[in-house]
Amino acid sequence: MSFRLIQKSEFDKVRNAKGDKYKKLQLFSDMCRFNTLVMVKKAGSGHLGSSLSAADIVTYLYLERLNIFEKGLDSPDRDIYFSSKGHDVPGLYSLFYALGILPEEKALMLRRLGGVDGHPEVRIPGVESSTGSLGMGIAKGKGMAWAKTYAGNGGHVYVLTGDGEFQEGQIWESLQVTAHQKVCNITVIMDHNKYQTDMLVKDVNNIEDLTEKITAFGWHVVRINGHDFETLDKTFSELDKVTDKPKFIIADTIKGKGVNFMEKDFKDHTQRVLYKWHSGAPEDQYFHEGLDYLTSQINGYTDELGIERISIPHVRVESGSASKLTKEFVTEAYGNTLVELAETNKKFVVLDGDLSADCKLRKFEYTYPNRFIENGIAEQDMVSMAGGLAHMGLIPIVNTFASFLAARGNEQIYNNATEKNKIIYTCHFSGMIPAGPGKSHQSVRDISSFGALPNVTIVQPCNATETRLATKYFIEDAEGVCVLRLVIGPSPEVIQLPADYSFEVGKGSKLTEGKDGILFGYGPVMLHEALVAADFLTKLGYSLMVINMPWLNKIDPEWLKSVVSDFENIYVLEDHSNTGGLGDRLLDSLTKTGLIQGRNFTRFGLDDYPECGTPLEVLEFHELDGKSLAKRILGLEDIDHALESSAIKEKYTDEAPQ
Repeated sequence: MSFRLIQKSEFDKVRNAKGDKYKKLQLFSDMCRFNTLVMVKKAGSGHLGSSLSAADIVTYLYLERLNIFEKGLDSPDRDIYFSSKGHDVPGLYSLFYALGILPEEKALMLRRLGGVDGHPEVRIPGVESSTGSLGMGIAKGKGMAWAKTYAGNGGHVYVLTGDGEFQEGQIWESLQVTAHQKVCNITVIMDHNKYQTDMLVKDVNNIEDLTEKITAFGWHVVRINGHDFETLDKTFSELDKVTDKPKFIIADTIKGKGVNFMEKDFKDHTQRVLYKWHSGAPEDQYFHEGLDYLTSQINGYTDELGIERISIPHVRVESGSASKLTKEFVTEAYGNTLVELAETNKKFVVLDGDLSADCKLRKFEYTYPNRFIENGIAEQDMVSMAGGLAHMGLIPIVNTFASFLAARGNEQIYNNATEKNKIIYTCHFSGMIPAGPGKSHQSVRDISSFGALPNVTIVQPCNATETRLATKYFIEDAEGVCVLRLVIGPSPEVIQLPADYSFEVGKGSKLTEGKDGILFGYGPVMLHEALVAADFLTKLGYSLMVINMPWLNKIDPEWLKSVVSDFENIYVLEDHSNTGGLGDRLLDSLTKTGLIQGRNFTRFGLDDYPECGTPLEVLEFHELDGKSLAKRILGLEDIDHALESSAIKEKYTDEAPQ
């Protein structure tokens, strides 16, 4: 089934129609919601809840306030709008398509290579700032506004923020400094939909009373209904008269607004209120129900306006049969192991940064609520709190996405490390895959960041078994700074360890036998590609030994000598930048022991920023998929031709007379 959007010509028809301005805006906004739902469903992932809650605000800004169509997208006097949180970008892309900024083929390639990224990127037409890592937007907007004044250029800067985003410390720095520096050509709008990932903001880390707090920082603050176009119109007109302060609009909104069932929450078995539609594509049934509801709303508005009904595409999808490949989530093994060990080990506590469900911590949270600390979207605070817990003799286990933990909490991690207490940092969403969310979420510099600490041990397990062993080792045996690097998605395959496998510091394990070359890899994503490469190479007469090396910065020199001594060609496959990863550690060890002499050493990793797209698209783009690896190892121009020739040769040999 091909996915189709409401065509731009239909949006043009609405803009040019006569009738009540505010009803036209509502119609336009709901048409964008329809297309947003289609785009996210086609992508297979994306953030619907906040795209829908922000849709009315963004529609109003682009159709009624911003001067970009009058001045031009490149004019120094243009108004500037961008979203600081970035999760709502599917809705923004939908609006860009409706306004002719994005072509349909791009809009329908959300989270695909060559399409549009899962979080805003400035390379996308119309996008003014790359965002996705929370808390930076007001400061960036302040810089843009200050530069406009300095250059004598016109135009105003509008920044949309989330409400959970106000748990980030940088936000409060920005609020204070903006007012102090008297940057007055900026307006911040909070999409106050009351939820963050899947919990109420007030239950995670309450930010109210916002009006009182933000006013105290020197801003002119108003609080309004963010879905009422007449109120939006009146509010922005009144704010034009405020010229001596930065302006702030707290827009009360409904997460999932416009799709009836997405506006609703539910309660778990503890009666805690949760939200289902923050991210992810809806199942077929919900997708169809959402489109049907929006169609009804759109038809109702056209009838009220007395205009011709919108031509709405008939989109019906039926998901294919589920894959029969066995997959696993290493994070589930991690969460289960924490629960098991907690029964007998009372010393460790678990900290979370608003990602309990994603990091598979809910079971621990429910089982041991008095040992679970929810810090919200405040990574630096969480890391420093862990330092205090460790100082008092506890073992804190810090959890959030690797890109935010390793980078945002870097100085705090360093400070903790100098105190030489034991802290476990679990870096979820490590590596390139899944690549749909884009650069802000793909963690490819965390190994190098942590690796500079002299008292750190970094491990990335390849499967559930190794995850359990690594978690147990860090809690019960390890000392100092411990880093557990975990992929967040399902493993492409269950990596099979040897029957006699033992988890020993600095030692890896053979996954295949080989005699022509040896490749070191880690984690289920890249080891899967290494095994695929080994299969391709076998067909071409090249025997590759694949080594699972979970110890990313601890290498036993005697073990290394025993596995590389028979090989002239050594390869390392990184799920990270080529700088500061496992390859650097192996090369250092080989150099120190003299084993590098007479051997070729090659790294396969990232030398650029990771691309956005499906896993295979991105791996192929960076030539890190199994087939590309085989091609690179053999130095082939055309591996398909080589494989075809090999198959023909094999067939001829098999049929040759005896």
